[in-house]
Formats: sequence, structure tokens, C-alpha cells
Amino acid sequence: MIHLPLNCVRTPAKSELQTLIRAVYKQVLGNAHLLESERLASAESQLRDRKISVREFVNTVAKSELYQSLFFNSSSQYRFIELNFKHLLGRPPADRAEISEHVRIYNEQGYDAEIDSYIDSNEYQQNFGENIVPYVRSTSSQIGIKNVTFNRTFSLVRGFASSDSDRKAKLIGDIGSNLPTSIKAPAAGSSVSSTDKRFLIKTVKGAGNLRTRLGNLEYIVNYNQLSGQVQNIHRTGGKNYQYH
Repeated sequence: MIHLPLNCVRTPAKSELQTLIRAVYKQVLGNAHLLESERLASAESQLRDRKISVREFVNTVAKSELYQSLFFNSSSQYRFIELNFKHLLGRPPADRAEISEHVRIYNEQGYDAEIDSYIDSNEYQQNFGENIVPYVRSTSSQIGIKNVTFNRTFSLVRGFASSDSDRKAKLIGDIGSNLPTSIKAPAAGSSVSSTDKRFLIKTVKGAGNLRTRLGNLEYIVNYNQLSGQVQNIHRTGGKNYQYH
């Protein structure tokens, strides 16, 4: 979690601010390569001078011509919305109702209102406030978030080397049909090498399972076993898990 120091007595170091600014660009722009000429110099200066908050800086980046060129101008509306959820709230859309609501906001109120609907929401404020950089927060199950969100997050987050340049919506079929989302390996030739890794899954078993009630369990699995193991955790009463 990266945030702007709130201690008014101490001015944030230049390195801290640079780290924070890079983190905002990385999260909001989906790990896209950023040219020096594409940086938002005026907004960065305002953030350094504490004239705007991190939340306001995030808002500026999401409304920039660069963000629009990357994720709006040449992508489907559904892809644009699922990436807004990922970039600004750190999770995938939950269901058809959420997607329909954001389609309505854009159609009736326009682009800026669609961006504001995430950043001005109670969910954003409760999780990130004014000075925390948004981050992917559904790689572990949370109260109020469905377990399927874990798999859907994995479909959108393909590793540190990946980007969100693909124009095709990833989740609309499963969400539109109310189907579970399977975890799929990256396509051949992808720069992500997740298929060569082993994953540690941590889970807390339900109290009703007498054999495992005394502690947490950990599983180490290959990539192609990941989806099946997560499903097994659900079937056997797993209450919480995360992967590394």
C-alpha cells in the first residue's frame, strides 16, 4: 500500500513523491509504458505542493487524453468499464447490475461522470481515502465480496510484466450469463511466465469442518492446478484465501 504521508510537520521526500506518482501511473494506466512527454506535469506539481490529494491526482490521470486513448477510444464499452473497476477500485465488476449502471451513467452523463462515479464513491473512500494509491485488493477474499471475484481478478491481473492493452472485454460473457470464471493460463508467447511458477494459497477453514478447525491450511500448487484447488477450497468450507 502506497500513500502520501499525512504528517503535516514533515514534508514528503522527493523520492517518496516520485514513488507515489509512479505507483499512480502504473495502477491507473494498467502498467502501460509512459513517455516523459505524456506525464501530467501540472498535476504532478500540484500533488508535490499538496494542492491536490492523491485521489484528485488519480481522477486527473483517469480523465486525461492518455487514459482515453489507451482504454476508451478503441476499446469496447464493456472493456472500458471492467478496466475502470480494476484501475480505480482495485477489483473486477461484481455482476450485470454494476455493468449496466455504469453503461447508464456514461450514456446519460458522459465520460467525466463515469470516472467520478468510481472515485467519488463510498467504496473508494473507505478503501483508499484521499491519500492512498488504489491497488488490486481482491486477490484475497473480503467481507462483502463474492469468492468468484478472486478468479475474475486473476483474469484481469496477469502479472507484473503484463499490460491492459488488449481491447477485448475479459469478463462480460461470464458476468452476463452469471457464470463462474475459470483461471486460464496466459496465451503462448505472452511476456508473463506465470505458468512456470508455483503458487502458495493460504486458507482459513470453516468451523464446521472438524478435521481442520484448529488452524489455517496452505497449499503449494502448479499454475494448471490453481483453479481446481481454489474450487476445492470453496467446496470444503474455506472462508478466506490468497495466492502468492
